[in-house]
Amino acid sequence: MTIVVPFCGRITPKERQESLDAINAALNNIRLMPFEDLTDGERRTARMAVVANPDPADLADLPMLEWVQSLWAGVERLVDEMPRRGVRIVRMTDPQLALTMSEAVLAWTLYLHRDMPAYREQQEKKRWHQHPLVMPQDRPIGILGMGNLGRAAAHRLKENGFPVMGWSRTPWAHADIPMKYGPSGLEAVLRQSAIVIVLLPLTPQTRGLLDDWRLGQMQAGASLINFARGPIIDQSALSRALDRGHLKHAVLDVFEREPLPKDDPLWSHPKVTVLPHITAPTQTGTASQRAAQNIQAFYDQGVIPPHVQREIGY
Repeated sequence: MTIVVPFCGRITPKERQESLDAINAALNNIRLMPFEDLTDGERRTARMAVVANPDPADLADLPMLEWVQSLWAGVERLVDEMPRRGVRIVRMTDPQLALTMSEAVLAWTLYLHRDMPAYREQQEKKRWHQHPLVMPQDRPIGILGMGNLGRAAAHRLKENGFPVMGWSRTPWAHADIPMKYGPSGLEAVLRQSAIVIVLLPLTPQTRGLLDDWRLGQMQAGASLINFARGPIIDQSALSRALDRGHLKHAVLDVFEREPLPKDDPLWSHPKVTVLPHITAPTQTGTASQRAAQNIQAFYDQGVIPPHVQREIGY
């Protein structure tokens, strides 16, 4: 007998079909099917579901649901919208995602480190001027958020000669990366870093974390990269810090509203690089393999993978 698993997602038909095909190819005696194609009986007996930006109403129509496998790393919307508190949320922990993110972190850190925004501005003005070269060992980097993505990024930067310091809200061991914790630790990382990289989950505690006061704690002339979630940074506070010259440049891949509205002033801000949420997209092949492994282990062995602590949001 084939077990039917619901797929709940508000994504493009092409993305959905690619995920369905890839996950089903890796399953034995289990069939992943779109939620709307399930019978009432299949919905009533489903114990888990695969999700990608799901409609909360669909999840509420699965009364036996024990856990969901997200195809995305970010889970803040799931935490907010999940209709029942007892349903466990498993985020996507695809190793390829961490590698892709670490590559993006290195690329855009080098973009700032080698003064590419300044040279771009000079090109527009037809100005020939060489800036002094700063060595990587003299450019300290601070990473806010030391989960899987943060650790991978820290190691990639360290391999390329940058001194790296990480920050987490609560203490845990990172033998090869210097760490700071809590409010005082955050201030220390902000003060000591020439480039600050945000890789935190969006939670009630991190929403608006980088406000006027904390951005003011950063070094004069420091730069900022946000590859996490837009609301972690107070956009108005960031604009003020850039306008008054306290911060040199910001690379932003995430925003409060996406796509970024065409009338948003960030598009034309001379000290902002806008990216369309491209730094670490889910790779269908590797993410589908991880999802299929988790689904198969659950139905074969009753194993639910490590899941989000919903009270703290990650």
